[in-house]
Amino acid sequence: MSDVLSRWNFLPASAAANEILPCCGSKAWADAITARRPWPDEKVLLTASDEVWHSLSESDWLEAFRSHPRIGESSTPKGVSPRAATWSEQEQRSIAQGGEAVRLALAGANREYERRFNRVFIVCATGKSPEEILKIVQRRLNNDERTELLEVAEQQRQITQIRLRKWLHGLEER
Repeated sequence: MSDVLSRWNFLPASAAANEILPCCGSKAWADAITARRPWPDEKVLLTASDEVWHSLSESDWLEAFRSHPRIGESSTPKGVSPRAATWSEQEQRSIAQGGEAVRLALAGANREYERRFNRVFIVCATGKSPEEILKIVQRRLNNDERTELLEVAEQQRQITQIRLRKWLHGLEER
């Protein structure tokens, strides 16, 4: 068991939920993960995270989605923790290395996505080039509302898994 998990297992519930909230952005998710403590190891926690995520309501998913900045932008939504903001910046680091044309195309695609779905475009950007992300948003603009909701929920699940691992291993700056 990691030192982080050992310590976290015995925090008061509100402190524990607040500590892991940046991993997902949904208070219901953080409360459910906290309520099921203690966790014996990382693998069990990660599996439970997926189970809890899939059991949440659409409104809980939407709350998590609102914790993300626009892809390619550094401004963080109001109320988002510094840890979540740092992780978002790290996850989107490759966007800054894209050319001006790709960054402009992404900005336009972000606006179109927001008009169509009334929320920011979310993708698990870790390891993806700006060109890949642009192709993904362009493809997803063709989704119907239900298909896209499930797609973005899966992207959020992947992001949460990555962030949980960073949190557990103290990888705040990587």
